[in-house]
Amino acid sequence: MKIIAVGMNYALHNQELGHTEANQEPVIFMKPDSALLKDGKPFFIPDFSEEVHYETELVVRISRLGKNIAPRFAYRYYDAVTVGIDFTARDLQRKFRQQGHPWELSKGFDSSAAIGKFVPADRYDNIQNIHFGLTIDGTEVQNGCTADMLFQIDDIIAYVSQFVTLKMGDLLYTGTPAGVGPVSVGQHLQGYLEGEKLLDFYIR
Repeated sequence: MKIIAVGMNYALHNQELGHTEANQEPVIFMKPDSALLKDGKPFFIPDFSEEVHYETELVVRISRLGKNIAPRFAYRYYDAVTVGIDFTARDLQRKFRQQGHPWELSKGFDSSAAIGKFVPADRYDNIQNIHFGLTIDGTEVQNGCTADMLFQIDDIIAYVSQFVTLKMGDLLYTGTPAGVGPVSVGQHLQGYLEGEKLLDFYIR
């Protein structure tokens, strides 16, 4: 199982981070399987970062083997969706970027990919128009809609599959909307998809 993630896929989030130029292709990075945090287990803030941010995302689960997938057939390659959080060590990411180095370590550290309970993708009339969000201690901090993605889910799958064979069980984190911010010990995070709570855990 591998975790494929899309960066800078919502315009308002890009502005939030100071990225003003539009990307012509999806920005893709990977997380190792050791990044997965599931079953409501707590997220422990790592010692190496002073500024870990939450990034709430729609996550798509790949359901069959695929390579060089055409966009029009991409919908056949996933069966379930949920809400996930791409935890980012923002201070490390800034440092690595300033040095011109890859920034995988700021994204791929252990437990940096929280994942909620999956629901069938066909529950929704249009996966490219569903709302998701995050509350911290009961207050909404992020709210996004997949209709606002710069690169749509099927196009991302087609793009990635040119380079990497998709396998059953792979996870695609599709990008975060505006509203990211730091987490702190004791906070209670809950993620929602069309009002249904699918993700629920604490920061330790």
